[in-house]
Amino acid sequence: MKIHHTLFLALSLSGCTHFATVKEVKPPPAGFEILASKDPLATLDETIGAAENAWHKLDRNPQDGEALREYNHAVARVMGTVRKSKLTPWAAPIKLASHTLAWRRDPRPERNAAGYEFIPSDELKISGKYMNVRETKAGLGAPMVAKRIADQAHDYAPTPHFYYNVTAVARFTGSRCEIAIDEPLEQESVRVGRHTWSLAADYTAPLAMMLVEMEPEKLNIPRLLHPAEFAGTTRISRLEPYNPKKTVVLLVHGLASSPTTWFPLLNHLRADPVIRDNYQFWFYSYPSGYPYPYSAAILRQELDQAEKLYPSDKKMVVIGHSMGGCISRVLITDSQRRIWDKMFTVPPEKMEVTPEHKHILTESTIFESRPEIGRVIFISTPHRGSDLATNLLGQVFTRLVKLPVTLLSIGIEEARYKRNLAGEKHLDRFPDSVDTLAPNNDFVVAVNEVPIHPGIPYHTIAGDRGRGDSPNSSDGVVPYWSSHQSAAKSELIVPSKHGAHQTEKAIAEVDRILRENLKSSN
Repeated sequence: MKIHHTLFLALSLSGCTHFATVKEVKPPPAGFEILASKDPLATLDETIGAAENAWHKLDRNPQDGEALREYNHAVARVMGTVRKSKLTPWAAPIKLASHTLAWRRDPRPERNAAGYEFIPSDELKISGKYMNVRETKAGLGAPMVAKRIADQAHDYAPTPHFYYNVTAVARFTGSRCEIAIDEPLEQESVRVGRHTWSLAADYTAPLAMMLVEMEPEKLNIPRLLHPAEFAGTTRISRLEPYNPKKTVVLLVHGLASSPTTWFPLLNHLRADPVIRDNYQFWFYSYPSGYPYPYSAAILRQELDQAEKLYPSDKKMVVIGHSMGGCISRVLITDSQRRIWDKMFTVPPEKMEVTPEHKHILTESTIFESRPEIGRVIFISTPHRGSDLATNLLGQVFTRLVKLPVTLLSIGIEEARYKRNLAGEKHLDRFPDSVDTLAPNNDFVVAVNEVPIHPGIPYHTIAGDRGRGDSPNSSDGVVPYWSSHQSAAKSELIVPSKHGAHQTEKAIAEVDRILRENLKSSN
């Protein structure tokens, strides 16, 4: 059994190397040197002086690249000294021998600097499978990671801490140095003195720190095999402060996965100024051992709650990978009672089960397309199932998934009402996620007889393992005949295994579709 388990995971997850590592390092040198001092205030004073000297050069000649590097480096060292010495210029100005360090206050409560730790990005060495490209933008200012403790329930945070993209900028008036914290996801440029510069940014550093804290190795497989133990991890979460002027992109991961699977795509997309200026990214995270119609029902509840907290008149874009695409498909489908009638012999009102069980069954089979969704991108999605779910490996694997008692008891109650149609898989228990990926699963058969809402455009991206044998291709997990949707607005087949959403061509296609969405939305 252990061999089968390992092989199945190898096929579906394409490896378990380190996703990301972040190490604090000594920053690279600049064109000046600060003498070591045991007095942090003396060091701070000297560093502010270096920033001021560089600033005067820039003010005279904004094309002076060396002065720009010196200014950015000095501002980063000012922030590094503030952090390491636990100074609080946001509480009150700090008077030094030659300068006064002040803070530009942000009136928004959620931007109160007292709640953040500001980490200079140039003091972070980043590596790993998902963070192998450092996406930055040249300009004025010291890129930082703003870290704060999050209230995961209220803040919709994906981790115990939020990690934001910010950039520190210093302005000088006489001997006064004022630090401002700007947000490169909200603004592209900054004006200091007489000139306007592109605002410097490091888009990778906050993602890498968040990815490390997520600990995907503790989420991916455990949440598949023991979903009940991780019920509390089911949530919608966001990566940045909510902006009602930006369109939400909701990312839905697949089987034996977690939101971390999206980080290579996020790393590249947020480096595109058109994307970061117009979109904000959310995750739907859930234990992937649940049958996907049940996970979709929970997602609808999460969307209802999110709409109350973060109302928007902009249509959401949903991107689903693998089983996450199946969940996304349910969100743009009006089932009425067609799926229910296909699966059960009696209508809901005549099914004699507990109210809780009936609620779960109806929510999983009777649903309407979500009005807040304006477009969907399916990536490596087994709309019609995958043979891996029905062969020997799938049979072995489904025995390893331990569903919660509530779902198991539903299976016992509903069994006497289930239709047993020829050619369809009949279970005497409630299905798990692997079951609902079988081509002959009753829900899979039924949902594919119900058309997607005609008013919602959708796109398909599929992999063919680089063999170029489409349309008879497969990504190793999902065959083309399952992922293909004839009514899709576009279809791209990329030379990839099942992780197509992490490939350069697929990411470029997502970028293109998001840009197309902007044109159609205007």
